[in-house]
Amino acid sequence: MVEIPVGKLKAVVDLLMERFDTNGQVLEIDREEFWSVSVDEAYDVHSEPQDLTIGTLSESWSHLEDMLVDPERVVSHGFVWLADVFRALGDEATHQDFGKPHKS
Repeated sequence: MVEIPVGKLKAVVDLLMERFDTNGQVLEIDREEFWSVSVDEAYDVHSEPQDLTIGTLSESWSHLEDMLVDPERVVSHGFVWLADVFRALGDEATHQDFGKPHKS
């Protein structure tokens, strides 16, 4: 079991988000579709996933934007959609420098 204190998780997210210009910058991700694995298969590292589906970043982002517009639409699966977007941002950051340097 991994224990993650919520306060520290928020601090890490804030720290990572500081790498982006807050003056209305739009982050562009050059990828759209990705492999999606069911939760049961994702954590069963002793078996190769058999039930792969295709997800899209635009759909994940759309669900997140819907939650911003109507907080009644907030669901726990939002963390999965956010993870899709964060994964793509992390992957994109390794290919281009759209984040500003961390302040020392």
